[in-house]
Amino acid sequence: MHELSIAQSIIEGAAEELDLHSGRRVAVVHLQLGQLSGVVKEALLFSYELACADTPLEGSVLEVEEITATVFCRKCDKEQELGSIQHVACPVCLTPSAEIVKGRELLITYLELTDEYAAATG
Repeated sequence: MHELSIAQSIIEGAAEELDLHSGRRVAVVHLQLGQLSGVVKEALLFSYELACADTPLEGSVLEVEEITATVFCRKCDKEQELGSIQHVACPVCLTPSAEIVKGRELLITYLELTDEYAAATG
């Protein structure tokens, strides 16, 4: 399950950023996850919770924004969301397209931080 190693990388990246903000804790990690990223959302959420144990991110939440696969269709001259990732073609005119413009994301977009004192008192 490669989601565990991905979760560990997310935690490491967030922990590095947290080091720049002493006296703070990570409450929420916001992540964009593309439909074509090859990552299973549910497995990543499960892995994240496990991997957070005994780290500075223990108790934090991973919020995932799913990004729909989108191609640029030259025939329609616009971006179109794919109806199926098995058929990479414009859903309007059915023209095949290799120009994927969205859907490969695996990106921490931001962290929600709280004061360590506030987190300790509830």
